[in-house]
Amino acid sequence: MAKAKAGNGHDPKLQGWRAHRQGLDGALAGRTPAEVLEKTGWARSVGGVGPYLTLFARAGTSRAATDAAVAKLAIHELPAVRGCAYVVPASDFALALAAAEGFDSEIRVAEKLGVTIKEIDRLCDKILDALDDGPKDPEELREAVGGALRNLGEEGKKKGLITTLPVALGRLQPAGEIRRIPVNGRLDQQRYKYARWRPNPRARLRLGKDEIASEVARRYFRWIGPASLAEFQWFSALGVKAAKEAVGPLKLVPFPGDETRLLFADDLEAWRAFVPPKKPHIRLVSSLDGISLLRRDLPGLLGPGDEKRKVFADKALTPLGGLADLPSHGIFDRGRLIGLWEYDVPEASLAWMTFEPKPGPEVREAIRAAEDFVKNDLGDARSFSLDSPKSRTPRVEAIRRAGAAAAR
Repeated sequence: MAKAKAGNGHDPKLQGWRAHRQGLDGALAGRTPAEVLEKTGWARSVGGVGPYLTLFARAGTSRAATDAAVAKLAIHELPAVRGCAYVVPASDFALALAAAEGFDSEIRVAEKLGVTIKEIDRLCDKILDALDDGPKDPEELREAVGGALRNLGEEGKKKGLITTLPVALGRLQPAGEIRRIPVNGRLDQQRYKYARWRPNPRARLRLGKDEIASEVARRYFRWIGPASLAEFQWFSALGVKAAKEAVGPLKLVPFPGDETRLLFADDLEAWRAFVPPKKPHIRLVSSLDGISLLRRDLPGLLGPGDEKRKVFADKALTPLGGLADLPSHGIFDRGRLIGLWEYDVPEASLAWMTFEPKPGPEVREAIRAAEDFVKNDLGDARSFSLDSPKSRTPRVEAIRRAGAAAAR
């Protein structure tokens, strides 16, 4: 769990603004999955329920509706910034794939093991030939490509690269030549088949490297501005100089009171006119939700005194103000983190706690709705692929203890 940077202080209006721009105020209710992701940002996907919770919290989207959007290619899970997997709307497929190029670490590992680019290119050609017959899983691909695939032996195994197949797949996906399809149509697992992507979504992209970076920056600051250059740099994995050059054409303006944070001029006017809602807007989100992950400034999402509260993170109790990321799934009210939750599989219920000892009826109603969604639509709420009911037990127990203590 990363440590927090210096926070932005406790600003209820700014917190409410971020919740509004992130669609956590009900403004996007009933919108399609693609529309939600266009407006609020690509949803980080690591084999957990993050994308489902992102869409449910903003638009009330069912799992079936999300899966249908995936099946229709209205949205898709693909490599994007930093080479990480995100669920992206169709309008951004080409941009996200282009932003993923250059972040494939496996090719560098393979080269150290004696693999050449020419060898990988030959394997890529064989994979494409094999997929002309239809989608195939990794085992079927291994059989189809025959001798073009190399086993990297014990040395490769030590480095986490058993064969050259992942290297070739990692090369073909950002190029838009292939896409991976969830075996059972769900985003919260990591079993895939691979298929040719026709037409290639990148075929009509006519942007240079600098223009691609600027388009990523344009989306980022619309999703979560005001934000600092350093925050955008983390999201995009660009160097300092490249990040400055990417932001330059956008003509962003400084945020009043903190010139390190930037936003679009029309967003500044909207911010000035923005009036935070007086009534609670409770939303339960994933630990990788955009409101937290895009900026990684957890202290800026807290209320006065909450930074001293201790929560279970990295196998120990840690002050919230010392973290950059949510230690569990979050409960938000108008952009302020007010509690944490996990799904308790044996009990088939949400384990939750709030920082206030007596949460209001709006909180309890939101918790009931989220519990029904997880129980009936998802079956579990894994944060990531290796998260399991057993590994989650310490977090569940810590949250239940904290909830019981707060209620006393």
